[in-house]
Amino acid sequence: MKGLSMVCFKRIFTLSFLVCLTTVAVQAQPGDPGGDPDVPITGIEVLIGLGGALGLKKMMSKKKK
Repeated sequence: MKGLSMVCFKRIFTLSFLVCLTTVAVQAQPGDPGGDPDVPITGIEVLIGLGGALGLKKMMSKKKK
C-alpha cells in the first residue's frame, strides 16, 4: 500500500507541476508591436473584390437584355 500511495503522489505532483507550467506559458502575451504595421492584402479581400466585379458584370448584362 505504501508504494502505491507514493506512485499516486508522484503522478499527481508531476501533473500539477505541468498544469501550472503550461498555464504560465499560455498567459504570456506578446507586447504591442507599436505603430501601424503594414498588412498585405490577403486572399479573402481578392475574393470579395472578384465577387463584386462578377455581380456587377451580371447586373450589367441583365440590364442590356
